[in-house]
Amino acid sequence: MIKTRLTELVGLKYPIIQAGMGPYPVTSLCIAAANAGCLGLCSTFATTSRETNPIVFEDFCKQAHAETTDDDVTIFKKMFTRVFEETKESDGIFGANVMVSAEVKANAMKVMQAIKELREADPEMKRRFRVLVTTAGDPMPWANFVKEQGMIWMHVFPGVRTAARCKKAGVQVLIASGHEGGMHTAWQPVHSMTLLPDIIEKFSDENTLVCGTGGFCDGKSIAAAFAMGADGVQMGTRFVASKESIVHENYKKRVIGAKDIDSAVTGRSHGHPVRCLRNQMTRQYVKLEEEGKSFEELEYLTLGTLRKAVQEGDVTNGTVMAGQIAGMVAKEQTCKEMIEEMMEQAEKLLAR
Repeated sequence: MIKTRLTELVGLKYPIIQAGMGPYPVTSLCIAAANAGCLGLCSTFATTSRETNPIVFEDFCKQAHAETTDDDVTIFKKMFTRVFEETKESDGIFGANVMVSAEVKANAMKVMQAIKELREADPEMKRRFRVLVTTAGDPMPWANFVKEQGMIWMHVFPGVRTAARCKKAGVQVLIASGHEGGMHTAWQPVHSMTLLPDIIEKFSDENTLVCGTGGFCDGKSIAAAFAMGADGVQMGTRFVASKESIVHENYKKRVIGAKDIDSAVTGRSHGHPVRCLRNQMTRQYVKLEEEGKSFEELEYLTLGTLRKAVQEGDVTNGTVMAGQIAGMVAKEQTCKEMIEEMMEQAEKLLAR
């Protein structure tokens, strides 16, 4: 069994992080990943869609075992409590993935409040709900909160400049996000084979761990990350296609049936790049981008498209967010089956 600094620091069986993808809920996925021995992460972004996308919000509440009439802090507390209760038997470790950009700071503050109140009220909750992953923003303003709570702090970022900021803030685990990753991706196209070893060389030390995300999906890619000196990997697309994922079966089939050239990045023209699988919607989006359409016009085109794909199974007109590794996902498995298969393959490769 592969043990790394990540497994030792967090208390995991496997050095794998299940990405806390949003805005659709990944609560059941978080539970399955934690029960399988990985770090399970809850997404926390969907509460911002209470008014703008009530269907996504309702589904998030359902997964959280919360009511739509609950306030946001209560929703988060119910979600974290569900994960806590359903990972007791395995003694699973879990955390929260929190976007901290300026425009969603109010939501992040509510997540932090829920975390603080739950952990302070229950020592066992504090022991197992031990990880905070921040993303999509400056980590520095959250340093005092993390220090006060004594949580393990991770931050997802796309480049060296943000890594330096993380180091200064005291982030313990740097998660370097390569451009091949799905969903929200970096503005600059720096991929994991370039980014990850660079971050490891510049920032990894006795106090700072480095993990990779973007392009990791099997034992071969995991072994490659370890060969570069990484302490672990975070994966999203592979988990999306798992049996415990709540996305529509058509979405999973589209991911599993994808080819290596099937992903596209939209939103570059206005600074909001997103990687998803090519379809009629992405072709129309790219066409409008090339014509110089405004951000508002492009945003209107995508309204409700994630819901179409995730909940309705419309993979022609919906947004099928996934990374380039979609072309390498060959089958739908449980999280346990998938993780054990990947780690067995990685162990064999590293033992050569």
